[in-house]
Amino acid sequence: MKPDDPLLRILACPLDKGPLHLLAPDGEGDEALYNPRLRRRYPIVDGIPQLLPSSGEQVSEEEHEQVLTRMAGAPGATP
Repeated sequence: MKPDDPLLRILACPLDKGPLHLLAPDGEGDEALYNPRLRRRYPIVDGIPQLLPSSGEQVSEEEHEQVLTRMAGAPGATP
């Protein structure tokens, strides 16, 4: 999935129905969609977002801060 993919504009978190942010692979993890409001990450498997509530995983405070830093550094991104 690319950052300018039109699908990103319509995908929403299954729990709070808010927007998700694309997290590109960084060498430590795979591509995922992230909800900073709930601190939940949803995997993208073979290009398909896994957006079932049970597919998401809660991230730690430390990882949340790292993700926010990555999001702030991404071109055109706003956390």
